[in-house]
Amino acid sequence: MDIQLEKKNGLRPKHYGYIALGVLLLFVGYQIIFASSVSTFRVDKEKLSLATVSQGKFDDYITISGNVAPIATIYMDAYEGGRVEEKLIEEGSMVKKGDIILRLDNINLYEQILQSESGLALKQNDLRSTKLTFDSRQVEGRRSLATAATELQRLKRNFEQNRALYEEELISKEEYLTSKENFELSQKQYDIIKVQTENDDQVRKTSLPVLEADLNRMQKTLGMVYQRLDHLNVRAPADGQLGFLDAEIGQNIAQGQRIGQINVLTDYKIEAHIDEHYIDRVKRDLVAELQRNGKHFPLRVRKVYPEVRNGRFKVDLVFIAEKPETIRTGQSYNIRLQLGESNDALLLPKGSFFQSTGGQWAFVVAANGDEANKRNIRIGKQNSQYYEVLEGLEAGEKVITSNYDAFGEAEKIVLK
Repeated sequence: MDIQLEKKNGLRPKHYGYIALGVLLLFVGYQIIFASSVSTFRVDKEKLSLATVSQGKFDDYITISGNVAPIATIYMDAYEGGRVEEKLIEEGSMVKKGDIILRLDNINLYEQILQSESGLALKQNDLRSTKLTFDSRQVEGRRSLATAATELQRLKRNFEQNRALYEEELISKEEYLTSKENFELSQKQYDIIKVQTENDDQVRKTSLPVLEADLNRMQKTLGMVYQRLDHLNVRAPADGQLGFLDAEIGQNIAQGQRIGQINVLTDYKIEAHIDEHYIDRVKRDLVAELQRNGKHFPLRVRKVYPEVRNGRFKVDLVFIAEKPETIRTGQSYNIRLQLGESNDALLLPKGSFFQSTGGQWAFVVAANGDEANKRNIRIGKQNSQYYEVLEGLEAGEKVITSNYDAFGEAEKIVLK
């Protein structure tokens, strides 16, 4: 007879599906818990700076700090080197154009002047001697020419008379030929003397101007040397204030060495340094404004320097109309520099979060106010108060604007 076997309890195929689902749920739960612990940062809400995005008018300007400087600075370089013999004006003094500030002494220059004077005297003597020689030859030549002309005329007359007598056979042929030969010889001598006299006159006309030109050049050279002598007196190149003077009595000054500067105080400019972020937007003739004691003073950008040093570049601004009455060199002012026209935009108050994110993302507070989530945004222009929001935010939303460095790699901020 058959024996019926009892079925044992065990895993059935459907149980495997339940097991797999359970493992999956455990894995997902673990990932959620693990991710939450890594990407979430908890912080006291009172320690953060929050700002609300708003719709408004964006004024495209920046606030810069500048220092008052003279409208022009004229540097004084030594035309001639020498030893400082006398110092007549001290730093900070007001000077007039041409005032003597320093007197220098240069022995070598004095020697050059003596050599130039000696050379000029020799040249003058040479020219004088040459002129006397030419004058003597000219007189002698004219005398010889006059004598030859008279002799030629006499012999010509004698020849013509003898020719007539010879034709009438009143004189011998020998006497006639002798008068003819004498006349022809006199004619040749006259022509030679005339050519020589003309050549002497031509040499005189060409040589004397050259010698006189050489003499004039030497006189100009001597004048320039005398001018160099006057340059030993260091004079103020313009009216103004002697800004600094790098020279003391007994000091040796080299030729071309910078020894001082004159600050022209007929007007003023403001020198400012601006972050290189704005170098492509700051141009000549942009307008700016300075406020002092409740008054507004318009300015204009006169010059933009191309060099960037330590992340900043320099500009010069000048007053368009009136300027503060008490303005002085070295004073500091805050200036509002207009970069463009005003326009409607989403505005986000400025904060230090920009240094952490570069304006590429921000933590936006959720509607419940209990947390803030990381969100990509796009910032456009900025002024001293606001950023212009181009993408990623809406009016009314709140943003954490304080520094993000303490948040690390967190994706969400829990506000306590």
